Amino acid sequence: MLPSRLPRQAPYALALLLLVPALHLWVPEGSPLHLSDFILTLTGKILCYAVVAVAMDLIWGFGGILSLGHGLFFALGGYAFGMYLMREIGHDGSYHADLPDFMVFLDWKTLPWYWQGSAHFAWAALLVVVVPAAVAAVFGFFAFRSRIRGVYFSIITQALTYAAMLLFFRNETGFGGNNGFTDFKRVLEFPITSPQTRSVLFVLSGLLLAGTLWLTAWLTRSRFGRVLAAVRDAESRAMFLGYRPQDYKLTAWVISAVLCGLAGALYVPQVGIINPGEMSPANSIEIAIWVAVGGRGTLIGPVLGAFIVNLAKTVFTSYFPDYWLFFLGALFVAVTLYLPEGVLGLAARVRAVRDRRAAAAGAPS
Repeated sequence: MLPSRLPRQAPYALALLLLVPALHLWVPEGSPLHLSDFILTLTGKILCYAVVAVAMDLIWGFGGILSLGHGLFFALGGYAFGMYLMREIGHDGSYHADLPDFMVFLDWKTLPWYWQGSAHFAWAALLVVVVPAAVAAVFGFFAFRSRIRGVYFSIITQALTYAAMLLFFRNETGFGGNNGFTDFKRVLEFPITSPQTRSVLFVLSGLLLAGTLWLTAWLTRSRFGRVLAAVRDAESRAMFLGYRPQDYKLTAWVISAVLCGLAGALYVPQVGIINPGEMSPANSIEIAIWVAVGGRGTLIGPVLGAFIVNLAKTVFTSYFPDYWLFFLGALFVAVTLYLPEGVLGLAARVRAVRDRRAAAAGAPS
């Protein structure tokens, strides 16, 4: 397993994070250096995906827990913040001030109890953290206590995500049915489509990714991370030494879910929509592919994997929409067979070969 290290070029990454919105805001549109709304939104969206990939790497790369349901936590964070954005629509007088527009369309008379407080930003921010954490804690407690692991755990997480998707598709649940939440107007009274707001959301997404990398690097290097890796490699031996593997697994699982929820909350205002499709099992499988492509257990690798796969997806779905799923499947098979350590593992092998050749060339005859 490759070591977890944060890049030494972190200051350059921070400078790039500030440069992108500057090129969007202050460079005229006719200039070749101007970044369009599409590029800014696409990059901000992938930054949110990268946070999810790092969160997945924490439990899979360092904990040995392959989840095929992380799209659920991502969507729960998005829905929690989307409730606030939907309540903000009513402030401009276009719809009934107390009900979201889809509830008015469905002739709802009162706001459901679980929507109470959703008009307040602080309450929405609390829900973004609490809801994914609560769902992960309840599910993880029973799953890890029952010592469910391996492929069985993966199947159960996928079934949980699929069940939640079917639930959210129903209009009577009060989450917009198959249309979900869309047509957002403002966030904290700022127009959500203005260049300034988009730039702020982009920077916040980058800062969330930086904070996620710092937190996960600190965790994996700490005593907690060493025990978590020991549980991954030899759970029975860790139990024999007096550790409780389920406690370490559950802690990492909940932290990973919260990070996904935060990413979902920043994703929704940037793309302008959240619907049950985000909970589809295919999306959760794609998250695992990002981590596999970049390199498990590396932290930086999943970030690269998220960018590589999603940029390829943007190109393929634009020019070859019918072949994207074939490409994604072929990519996963190729990585599994020939690049088990992902892109970073390939780079490490190339450097090792180059160093051996350089040493051989410099050795005396």
